[in-house]
Amino acid sequence: MRLVRATAAECEAMAAAHAMAFDKPWRQDEFEDLLEGDGIYGFLADDDDQALGVILGRMAGGEVEVLTVGVAPRARRRGVALALMLAALEVARQAGTASAFLEVAVDNDAAIDLYARMGFVRAGLRKAYYDRGAAGTTDALVMRLDLTRGAA
Repeated sequence: MRLVRATAAECEAMAAAHAMAFDKPWRQDEFEDLLEGDGIYGFLADDDDQALGVILGRMAGGEVEVLTVGVAPRARRRGVALALMLAALEVARQAGTASAFLEVAVDNDAAIDLYARMGFVRAGLRKAYYDRGAAGTTDALVMRLDLTRGAA
């Protein structure tokens, strides 16, 4: 597995990875637009030129928000999400960012477990945050990590 710092050149592969990971994926042009924004950065995980996963973060005001992290089903439980998270959090630490935040669906046990192992703690709840189409909505946990306490 290889991690590549995201630029416009990776947006097509990032969109492909996102499409494998989510029912409502972001388009290539959305990744391009986001990467042009202040404080936005990300990584693409790939293997033999096949997209495995993607992460985007936004740094502002001493915090980083994980905007999205997704891994293709065939690559799950192989350390891809952890590698993406560690890379993104290290960029934030190096920039002097004090804390990280993310939202995760309350029914995404694997992701919640990963974030908890990394030191994230529950910081709140967003009711009906994720739209699941015909299945309705689901809540999101807001999780926080103190980046001043060393590596995750």
